[in-house]
Amino acid sequence: MHYVLQYSQITPYLPYFLGGALISLELSILAFAGGAILGLCGAIARNQGGPLLSRLARIYVAFFTNTPQLVQIYVIFFGLPDLGVLFSPFAAVLIGMTLNAGAYLTEILRAGLASVHQQELDAAETLGMNRLQTLRHVVLPHIFRVVLPALSNQYILMTLGTSMAAVFGVEELTGRAYNVNSTTFRSIEVFTTVAVIYVAITFAATLLLAVVGRLAFRVRIKVL
Repeated sequence: MHYVLQYSQITPYLPYFLGGALISLELSILAFAGGAILGLCGAIARNQGGPLLSRLARIYVAFFTNTPQLVQIYVIFFGLPDLGVLFSPFAAVLIGMTLNAGAYLTEILRAGLASVHQQELDAAETLGMNRLQTLRHVVLPHIFRVVLPALSNQYILMTLGTSMAAVFGVEELTGRAYNVNSTTFRSIEVFTTVAVIYVAITFAATLLLAVVGRLAFRVRIKVL
């Protein structure tokens, strides 16, 4: 059977796809930011939180890194309503992605936190920095430099992982691709177009991480 590519049938849907790409990017940014906060708290608990907090952090990491993210979101979206807790599809996916990211980022940031030298902390104390200033100007920039490759990879994986939101009815990029494919039946054109858009938004995600690192922590990041 001779298949003729007809991208002209897909071109009118490009604004629709780009709208879905923005939702995908929004999900990844919010989940990564929330996961980074959870990860930093978890890393501190693992390294300096004492036996109880350290054990709780280990249990959290073990659970969310050893179960599929899709299953975790299923529990939030389909399981919690049985307990009277309801979330919209977007909120359920966002919460699931954030909790999952927090577990992985706990381990990533823990490695970075362990790499901070005591001499740096002593120097900050000598300069009269309080704990918050030490965290902001010494600890976080150091961690960011050490774990940047792992953070970038995690961010890209999260951006691509937003495609699972389509399972729950969120019209992000993949969800919209399903809709267009069911209308046009041009599967090759639809999904190759979506693949190119995913490449673009993962690049945008990496660039955003580079900008944040430069502005917040004065870390120069090579994007390409």
